[in-house]
Amino acid sequence: MSAPQQVAVDASRVTPGGATFTVPAGWSMATGKDLVILGPPEPDTHIAIFDSVAADAKSAVAAAWMAYKPGAARPLKLVTPRPAREGWDERQVFSYETSPNERVVVAAFAERSGSTWTVLILDGTDPTVEKRNAPIGLIVESLRPKGYHRESFAGRTAQPLDAAHIEQLKQFVETSMQELGIPGVSMALIDKGKVAYEGGFGLRELGKPEPVDEHTLFMAASNTKGMTTLLLAELVDEKKLKWDEPVIDVYPSFKLGDPDTTKKVLIKNLICACTGLPRQDMEWIFEFKNATPASTLALLGTMQPTSKFGEVFQYSNLMAAAAGYIGAHVVYPNMELGAAYDLAMQNKIFNPLGMKSTTFDYARALAGDHASPHGDNVDGKPAVANMAFNYSVRPARPAGGVWTSADDLIRYVQLELAQGKLPNGKQLVSSENLLERRAPQIALGEDSSYGMGLMVERNYGVPVVSHGGSMAGYKTNLYFLPDSGIGAVLLTNSDTGGMLLGPFSRRLLEVVFDGKPEAAGNVASSAAAYKARLAKDRERLVVPADPALVAHLAKSYSSKELGELEVLNKDGVTTFDFGEWKSAVASRKNDDGSISFITIDPTNSGFEFVVGDRGGKRVLVIRDGQHEYVFSETA
Repeated sequence: MSAPQQVAVDASRVTPGGATFTVPAGWSMATGKDLVILGPPEPDTHIAIFDSVAADAKSAVAAAWMAYKPGAARPLKLVTPRPAREGWDERQVFSYETSPNERVVVAAFAERSGSTWTVLILDGTDPTVEKRNAPIGLIVESLRPKGYHRESFAGRTAQPLDAAHIEQLKQFVETSMQELGIPGVSMALIDKGKVAYEGGFGLRELGKPEPVDEHTLFMAASNTKGMTTLLLAELVDEKKLKWDEPVIDVYPSFKLGDPDTTKKVLIKNLICACTGLPRQDMEWIFEFKNATPASTLALLGTMQPTSKFGEVFQYSNLMAAAAGYIGAHVVYPNMELGAAYDLAMQNKIFNPLGMKSTTFDYARALAGDHASPHGDNVDGKPAVANMAFNYSVRPARPAGGVWTSADDLIRYVQLELAQGKLPNGKQLVSSENLLERRAPQIALGEDSSYGMGLMVERNYGVPVVSHGGSMAGYKTNLYFLPDSGIGAVLLTNSDTGGMLLGPFSRRLLEVVFDGKPEAAGNVASSAAAYKARLAKDRERLVVPADPALVAHLAKSYSSKELGELEVLNKDGVTTFDFGEWKSAVASRKNDDGSISFITIDPTNSGFEFVVGDRGGKRVLVIRDGQHEYVFSETA
């Protein structure tokens, strides 16, 4: 291998076999005969790219491991096919067994063009892979066979969303709902400034007859963020804020865990995902019973950056919450932060846009036409979920607490497409400050960037502005094509709805630009891979949890960051009760001999607690990508 060479800016490179890819800025690259090894600034993670002529994907992956790390013998967990895309004739993903205490990510992506296989191995630690997820995505997305050029819609005139094209989108949604097991979807479309379609599909709740329509309320989750920055844009217009002024000049008590970062944060940085603050959600989703907007802001003072300011995309919900509350404080300085935010959004966003049913009031939303949350149970069967978990975002609601309908949310998209002008001709917000929210603040991957609560992608030669939203049992998205005057919103009442959102964006482009028909295949592939992963994971779970393992647990635990955990046993079922919400758990024996208890209730599944001993006390350890939390026994 050659000596590793670091690149200063994103750089296009070629593998020994002729495949092209991009090396992210700050990463190193070493080259051998058929092998390229890429590394981020952290030495614990590598991406290896290997070219070979092999009989099949399995042989190609084996050869890649032999070249990259001879003797590696990690057990193979699952192989899932992906549809042929981006010039590749065949693609497969190899997932490997890992144990939670290892905190590693290991996978291989095998892609064939003609007789040549190109294998990309991701071999890294959880903290680095999460932190460097955007540049890793850049490498993976940019890897293409020799001579291939991505499909582009640049220069094409968008076809109108007439009855025939709307029907194509409706059919796609309905077919996808069946494949993914989504009970209900609401959709609205806009073309040339006017609403072209509004409607619903399926049911508000399984087992009940009420249908979803365009007025059904859903939690839009992080789609709240773009509306929050719209409030900030209005305040910039009113000379009450400046995008480039330090936050501490506007709100002196604003504080992060790092003093230097605190000083650097400008108003526009509150929601840019570019400050170096990592995603850190455990505190607010476990311990929210007595939380307030003020305590939510105070929590930021305990959080440390894990990357340099402006270096890499790291999504922070609490920073977005701060953006909304600080903006609201500017409008109503003598009010409690939450009440100020609710009133500011009502008076400056919802009322002018005619968003009559949009609200942050859970009781109001749940009392009327609303969709219930759904998720799959441990055996992959769709079920109605408990709402308790979704109250977690209320103290941080500028980041994701809004309830809205397709009929209301499309009005917001309409304003975006009209560059701040209302249908009556009044300019609600200046074009300049509305568009500032789309300016790239940090790279998301290849041809995509994050602004202020909005993402802009140019993967197919035309800009697509979008943002997604995810809470328990609700997955939503908004999309608009600013050059064509076309927009859409999609609201779903199931966790599996998340697999519809990306393909819908592709299908919209296919319909209006007569693109290759790939979206339906993407949904089918995602559905098949999801079911295969679910079934494979189920093989190792003991449901209900093994009584012999449960017998070794304490009756209660406590974490200084995440609060209390009570172990309940009833009718042979073990439940972890966190006070704010609870879930039944399954048990699993890991390859390294450790024991995990994993939550399995619909929409609340997947939280993994590893049994351990610290200082002679029984503990349960839970982790996110970059943090570890310890529950110690109290009884």
